[in-house]
Amino acid sequence: MAGWQLESDYAALQGEFGSLAAVFALQGQRLTSDPLSEVILVERAGVRYYVKRYWGAGKGLRRFLGRPRVKAEWQNLRHFAKWGIPTAPIVACGLERKAGAFVRGALITRELPDTQDLALLARRKDARLADRAWVEQVSVQLARATRTLHDHHFTHNDLKWRNLLVNDRAELFFIDCPTGAFWWGPLLSYRIVKDLACLDKVAKYQLSRTQRLRFYRQYRGCERLGEADKREVRRIVKFFEGRE
Repeated sequence: MAGWQLESDYAALQGEFGSLAAVFALQGQRLTSDPLSEVILVERAGVRYYVKRYWGAGKGLRRFLGRPRVKAEWQNLRHFAKWGIPTAPIVACGLERKAGAFVRGALITRELPDTQDLALLARRKDARLADRAWVEQVSVQLARATRTLHDHHFTHNDLKWRNLLVNDRAELFFIDCPTGAFWWGPLLSYRIVKDLACLDKVAKYQLSRTQRLRFYRQYRGCERLGEADKREVRRIVKFFEGRE
């Protein structure tokens, strides 16, 4: 059984994006691949689209249990949009099962024009990272969006600079979240610290201590850190000690 949904705004692409079979027949520039999936880039009428195709959910019971990775990703992107967090627009998505087992699935998103990921800016030593006003503008957006996720008991679980895009107007977008999930209690607390530690893993080499603490205050929505905040900051800073 196959289920597929093409968003109404893209009805003109029905021939190529209108079914799972058609999407798996697409040819394009391969960007990434692994034993279970690949990402290709295709362009139609001057617009670029990212096509993620999955043909495996893992071995054994993983084919039957839990959400397939592709389904988790499109559901999480829809959560972002619902919560007001800018993200890549979904064009089409769906999956196929046979006798209850995952067979294949795909997700198509529209390109966010004029964007680059923050990790690329860091590697290139982009001058914007030395611009305090630019950093502040991006920091506020990131803090608010991250707090929105966590206020919904949701954590990204891969909140790295490479999964954050910024455009020429310093507008921030969240992408690539197939492992994000809802948590409660101590597990939520641990995952929140992990999200913040993932962000700080690169920030500690690119930003000043003052900028990093300002981000945390923006995230917390406070001017001064209390004792609980200070304990959490220590957990964040130490999270990846010995694992880098």
